[in-house]
Amino acid sequence: MNRTALITGASKRIGRSLTEHLAEKGWNVVLHYNSSAKGANELVEELEKKYPDQEFRAVQANLAETDKVVALIPKLAARNIKVDLLVNNASVFDRGYLKGTSVELFDSQLDVNLKAPFFLIRDFANYFKSGNIINFVDTRITSNASNFAAYSISKKALWELTKMAALEFAPDIRINAIAPGVTLPPEDEDEDYLEKLAQGIPMKKPGGVEPILKSLDYILENDHLTGQLLFADGGENLGKNL
Repeated sequence: MNRTALITGASKRIGRSLTEHLAEKGWNVVLHYNSSAKGANELVEELEKKYPDQEFRAVQANLAETDKVVALIPKLAARNIKVDLLVNNASVFDRGYLKGTSVELFDSQLDVNLKAPFFLIRDFANYFKSGNIINFVDTRITSNASNFAAYSISKKALWELTKMAALEFAPDIRINAIAPGVTLPPEDEDEDYLEKLAQGIPMKKPGGVEPILKSLDYILENDHLTGQLLFADGGENLGKNL
């Protein structure tokens, strides 16, 4: 029987790569999306044609709305869908220094990047009892730069939540985190922008999604690993070699 993964933000960018990667390895995938219904449904159709013996479905939920978050896993459980892997990939990433952070900006970052994963983790543990959870944080958690203050705080807190939940839910549920760095260009930028950013990290090149996928595989294959963080960031977390 195929295992099932629930991936938030599954229809584009890193989420899409995670979805395609797990599908290739024989997983059923529940693709969560917020506003990209067309992309999610098209990806489901592609995967169904490519892997006819596996199951794929798209589910919509606005992770900024708590009532939608807390309804997501109970709805799957009610359909007798047993989720073996939860990947908290979806996030919002908006600029703002501490002095310029409005209540609305703060709430938007914390609601999606911390509050939603918190309750999805809670419900995964209560409904499915065993399996794996992988949280996507950010290499920024090692820095105190405040140009994305609310975003950075949300990801720092998500890493702390990862450790707390790993301790509480062991040994039945393993919970780990991945911290990407220079991976993909923003949607309004090109590869040249990414190459320039990468000159400031030790490996001097963008990583793309491959290091992230290898980190995912390592976590899933190492059944003694919990409460750990893998930096898939080309050494960016180490700081600059001045």
